[in-house]
Amino acid sequence: MKKLLYLGFVLCAGVALADETPPIELKHKSSFNFESGDRNPFWPIGWKPAPKMAKNEHAGPAIPPSAFVVSTIVIDPKTRYAIINGRVMGEGQQFGLQIGGTVHQITVKTVEDGHVVLVRGEQEIVVALRRK
Repeated sequence: MKKLLYLGFVLCAGVALADETPPIELKHKSSFNFESGDRNPFWPIGWKPAPKMAKNEHAGPAIPPSAFVVSTIVIDPKTRYAIINGRVMGEGQQFGLQIGGTVHQITVKTVEDGHVVLVRGEQEIVVALRRK
């Protein structure tokens, strides 16, 4: 019985408040505009979006071999891999190379004794092992 009375009281109080409250009129409607280079304020602080991938792998200038550093080459009867730009990469693996705001997809074609052959679209890039 107490619950029923309590619910009745809440409903009566809500109806009474609705009758006393005047309708809300908007004077200024908020809007949000930002330029294409601005940081989106709804992103978490410190977060940056991933760079955009190059849409056409053939577009743009050729990537020079100096964009890569091959520091180690390991040739084993079972596998071949190289350390390219600080990452261990095997034959057939793909990785992204960021140049400016664009990431280019690079594939490790072959790992040979003394050099690595990389592929980007139709371009083959031969990068020699860096010796001290």
